[in-house]
Amino acid sequence: MQGSSTTTSFKTQMNNNFNGDYMHGSIFVFLKRFVENSYDFSTWIRLSEETGINRTMYQMNEMYPVQELTAVVEALSTLSGKDKYQVLEEFGTFLVTDLLLIFKKFVDPSWGTFEMIQYTEQYLHGAVRRQDERTNPPRLFVTKVNKNLLVVDYYSKRRMASIAVGIIKGITIYFNEAADYKVWPVTDLEAERVQIRLERLQETPQQQA
Repeated sequence: MQGSSTTTSFKTQMNNNFNGDYMHGSIFVFLKRFVENSYDFSTWIRLSEETGINRTMYQMNEMYPVQELTAVVEALSTLSGKDKYQVLEEFGTFLVTDLLLIFKKFVDPSWGTFEMIQYTEQYLHGAVRRQDERTNPPRLFVTKVNKNLLVVDYYSKRRMASIAVGIIKGITIYFNEAADYKVWPVTDLEAERVQIRLERLQETPQQQA
């Protein structure tokens, strides 16, 4: 009975909160992959039952309601005992390898973490919008304070800045520079506008070269 009640609450939440906002199918494909890799296949089945989302799979080039992602994250938060910000951050970190594979042609081989974050909006998000006008990735306004500090101003009505925090941390891992950087949000993660800081703690090989 408890599972049925939970399912009803998630369905009600999605129906009540649906605002016509859709997200690119690739994010949902990666979300399913994240759950299955970080937990197991049965966890995804359980989340589907809990949320009442009856999809056997997502298609890369389709669009799906953002509320479906939100419902899965909320259910996974309850199931895992982690708060939703941690779930979203872990998902963001998981996304990095796939995203950089997809957008490899837009990435300068000489870049490291600092340059990747500095030029994400200009090159990567710009490419996303040009390739599919249906997409609406968050706006990132990146300010280079000095050679060791970037301030990322995240803006999205979806209020998923934790994914951005996770992606930035994932990029430091991707470039084997996690020990060289500190990444932290300095404003409320629940807000539409969130400021995230990326600070270089020591010289990286790119700086030394």
